[in-house]
Amino acid sequence: MLRFFCKTVLLTKAKDSRSSQALFLRTISSTESTSGTLGSIDQKNLTISYLMNSCGLPFKAAISTAQKIRIETTERPDSVIELLQTNGFTKAHMANLITKYPPLLFVNPVKTLKPKIEFFQSLGFSRSDLARLLSSDKSILLRSLQKQIIPTLNYLKTFVHTNENLVSALKRCSSVVGCNVKRILEPNIATLRSYGVPDSNILRMITLHPKLLTVNVYRFKDVAATVNKMGFDPNGCAFIIAIFAMSMVSKQKWEKKREVFRSFGWSDEEFLLAFKLQPMVMLTSEKKLVIVMDFFVKDLHLKPSAVAKYPNLFLVSLERRIIPRCSVLQVLMSKGHIEKDLNIFSALICNKQPFDKRFVTRYEGEVPEVIKAYKGEMGFLGFDS
Repeated sequence: MLRFFCKTVLLTKAKDSRSSQALFLRTISSTESTSGTLGSIDQKNLTISYLMNSCGLPFKAAISTAQKIRIETTERPDSVIELLQTNGFTKAHMANLITKYPPLLFVNPVKTLKPKIEFFQSLGFSRSDLARLLSSDKSILLRSLQKQIIPTLNYLKTFVHTNENLVSALKRCSSVVGCNVKRILEPNIATLRSYGVPDSNILRMITLHPKLLTVNVYRFKDVAATVNKMGFDPNGCAFIIAIFAMSMVSKQKWEKKREVFRSFGWSDEEFLLAFKLQPMVMLTSEKKLVIVMDFFVKDLHLKPSAVAKYPNLFLVSLERRIIPRCSVLQVLMSKGHIEKDLNIFSALICNKQPFDKRFVTRYEGEVPEVIKAYKGEMGFLGFDS
């Protein structure tokens, strides 16, 4: 009768998750207090209870994960959890990691986990940064330390030179740890060198855009050839940034984004100009490209060809930066403090400090409305209003 009741609790979809969790835990407690050997249902109860209480998994996630593993004794899981906790893993970290890879609870913590943790700590990872890294990418803990992790990172270090740069790269893209040196890393770097890219720029790429190294070798070669044909200088940082931007966007999405610009009247030459000035513009979503272009052309009445010269504006927030600044300029124009033929682009593209000094703090006493406009408390009505 008790086992039938447990099974009912496990399979019933509760309307109130907290109530169902409490009921479930009371049932487990009742089950574990009975004498005799735990049956299959009891072992499942133990697994779910352990996943929730010791590993921090939510109720539903614990039930799902319990379909993949079964905890018959907590001795090995306890030692794994203890090692992780000792090295700065919170329950949130452990829940994330174990949800992605439940069998981790049964590995040998001394032979499998501890050496890897100590190795990454020796590179300079803080406890919190390392816990974040390892819990977000389960594959690292599954890699061989001697055959994969150390050789790969040693190879990268010949370019980045310091552990600090290496740690910075891994924080940005941990998947580079799993790349094969001979089949992926060396060929991609060889492609860059074939165009004359200096090692100083390769260092910069690995530190800031390490994900680029993980791109398929044939795709990498194809993109590098295209970027070179566009006229990017291999000695400049923009060459690598352009390869990165193009590699991260599928050919289909690339054409859709180009079509957005064409729909607003950009020629192929204007598109190339914008991409060469700021390659990262192509990492902006199609939706944002449409919204920003629409604002510049329809609300500000700017020529699309003029917008092409300032592609950095697609990388900043329309709501938090562009519109509030336009509102400030609108207020000042309406009061006659600035001319309507002001270069709008220079005002929008400049950094916060010079904009504040020139248009906000300079007039806040005489025109207090600029503060409300800058905070987004006044809607932008257009420069002609």
